[in-house]
Amino acid sequence: MVEHGALRGSFWSASSHEGDRPERIAKLLARAGICSRRDAERWIADGRVSVDGRVLTTPAVTVTAANDVRVDGKAVPASERPRLWRYYKPAGLVTTHRDERGRPTVFGALPKDLPRLISVGRLDLNSEGLLLLTNDGALARRLELPSTGWLRRYKVRVHGAVEPERLAALAQGITVGAVFYGPIRASLERQQGSNAWIAMTLHEGKNREVRRVLEHLGLQVTRLIRLSYGPFQLGKLGRGAIAEVPRKVLSEQLGDAYCRR
Repeated sequence: MVEHGALRGSFWSASSHEGDRPERIAKLLARAGICSRRDAERWIADGRVSVDGRVLTTPAVTVTAANDVRVDGKAVPASERPRLWRYYKPAGLVTTHRDERGRPTVFGALPKDLPRLISVGRLDLNSEGLLLLTNDGALARRLELPSTGWLRRYKVRVHGAVEPERLAALAQGITVGAVFYGPIRASLERQQGSNAWIAMTLHEGKNREVRRVLEHLGLQVTRLIRLSYGPFQLGKLGRGAIAEVPRKVLSEQLGDAYCRR
């Protein structure tokens, strides 16, 4: 449900460098933190979004500070400044707001006093560790861009005999099925009987990349923990804990615009 609030004035003054020029309606709704771009497009298709009293039928619409944008008849709320949180996602939660199979979700497990949040990338159901969450759709997309060149680090427990030379060969990239995975740095930390721990670092983070690559090597993943995403670390967060990234750190990593807003 969309809360009451005014788009005019406070939203645009908080983001004046963006509000002065036209932007797509779905982007505006995502930046306001009330939905993702994909959800915005669905809402438009369902006739829930209007601009200046006209119900939209297509997301191919641009708006400016002069427009009155509403969802379900209510003015889009003023956006907060972009904020970012580190969250230790436990295994057993899906990274989605709604799950068709009724499984527990990350967002259902979060404290109720937080704003509506968007995940930066995903961790699958059985994976755990660092998941970044933000109230700003534009920030989420920026953090996900391959052009950032940010590394993702993982600690992985596997069942099977690890061959260190095959792990080292992953630095050249590998094709699994029809999918090519770019260079991966992987090393054996320790082998204990039929189980082993592997450290892995990669750039792309494609869907289930770590699991698929290791399964291709004949190794069964029994635990997967993401330790870092770019400069943001899991650190000492306990399982299920969440901590906001300080504004100073956000500014240092992403520029002063994210501190001033």
